[in-house]
Amino acid sequence: MDKLVRSIKFPMFFDPEKLKRDVQKIIDKKWTNHYNTNDYSGKWTSIALMSQNGKSDSIFALPNGDEKLVPTEILESCTYFQQILDSFLFEKTAVRLLKLDVGAEVKPHTDNCLGYEDGCFRLHIPIITNSEVEFILDGNRLIMNEGECWYIDANFTHSVANRGKEDRIHLVIDGLRNDWTDDLFFKEAGQNEFVRPATEASEKEKQLIIAELKRMNPPNLAAILKDLE
Repeated sequence: MDKLVRSIKFPMFFDPEKLKRDVQKIIDKKWTNHYNTNDYSGKWTSIALMSQNGKSDSIFALPNGDEKLVPTEILESCTYFQQILDSFLFEKTAVRLLKLDVGAEVKPHTDNCLGYEDGCFRLHIPIITNSEVEFILDGNRLIMNEGECWYIDANFTHSVANRGKEDRIHLVIDGLRNDWTDDLFFKEAGQNEFVRPATEASEKEKQLIIAELKRMNPPNLAAILKDLE
């Protein structure tokens, strides 16, 4: 059995009441339907806290070019979210709230280039959730509780279903690896446990991965591309 890291629950905790207070400030704003319409059933919506153009409906996870993210008008009123983002000392490539309504399901899928070994990563901070949310990662159920902070290796197949009676809302932050994040991650798992799963990607898939990596331009891009060859 391999020792590749699928997820990490970091030893940090955020105040669920403060998280919910910030969500309540913006719950009535316009939330945008998630763009991967083939990947889910029911209602799955998002609102950007940071984006390249500063607009809250720019919810795409992949940045376009080298422009840095700037706060959206939504983030201005959310002081606790600002505090959390300021405490994470890495470049953000997407900062969104994701809301999965009661009865909605995100189908099993993978996301390219979102493992820590790729030079980029995704963090989840649950704000509102319930015991009937089923988040499955690589065949195993993860229980992510309000206020916790999780790394999810989205290169592995994952799905989520909200079978509860309350909408589920997570703060989801994508970022680029640096020395600060290395220190955070390697306290929880050895560096040799972060390697790309051994799968035989088709040439087309490989080119898509390379294109996405070049667009994101992580600091160790050359080394990652060499590994893909």
